[in-house]
Amino acid sequence: MKKTIGILGGMGPLATADLFRKIVLMTPASCDNDHIRVIIDSNPQIPDRTRAILEGGEDPVPQMLSALENLEKCNVSCIIMPCNTAHYFIDRLREHAHTPFINMLEVTAKRCAALFPGKTAGVWGTTGTLKTGLYTRALEQAGVKSVLPDEKGQQVLMDLIYRVKGGETLKDRAPLAELMADMHAAGADYFILGCTELPIVVEQLNPPGDFVDPTAELARAAIAFCLE
Repeated sequence: MKKTIGILGGMGPLATADLFRKIVLMTPASCDNDHIRVIIDSNPQIPDRTRAILEGGEDPVPQMLSALENLEKCNVSCIIMPCNTAHYFIDRLREHAHTPFINMLEVTAKRCAALFPGKTAGVWGTTGTLKTGLYTRALEQAGVKSVLPDEKGQQVLMDLIYRVKGGETLKDRAPLAELMADMHAAGADYFILGCTELPIVVEQLNPPGDFVDPTAELARAAIAFCLE
């Protein structure tokens, strides 16, 4: 019996669409029937994860569990979440799940170790993701060195992330270029796009550099899980 991917999405909707697109493009298929069945619950009503982590905002887990329940009713074979910050809550979700989760941060860290051995990753993400150390721990476990943006650089990232969430098309590359130069000076050799809006930022602004896209790594891991 063929396996099915379940996407616990909506955080945000464009990032969810980006993941689905990457699954389709990366699947080795010569016709429709060669593709993997994908069930998507894109729930944009899930409360903001960064606000919940840093400001005591509304807990997103109840809405996430609702989506999880819907996916499991569809008998999905694995569950993936196109939201790096949401992985802060993954252990709480796993307590209720009967289906394996594929951890976006873990597969990204392993990919970094394979692609850039001995190099230092510059980690981009939401303030919630970076302040909780989600990526730092995952990278350390994979033996990958990393550096984070300074406060000014983090403000640039959050501005870009929320402008994409708001549906804006970005055109001014200068703030991102300055951030990259500062992080290169701090030791970064390449950059992890550790928020699912950031691959869209890079696609729109097309800055020169080496990047690891966790959305693509999650797609690759889910495809491998289903085709093994």
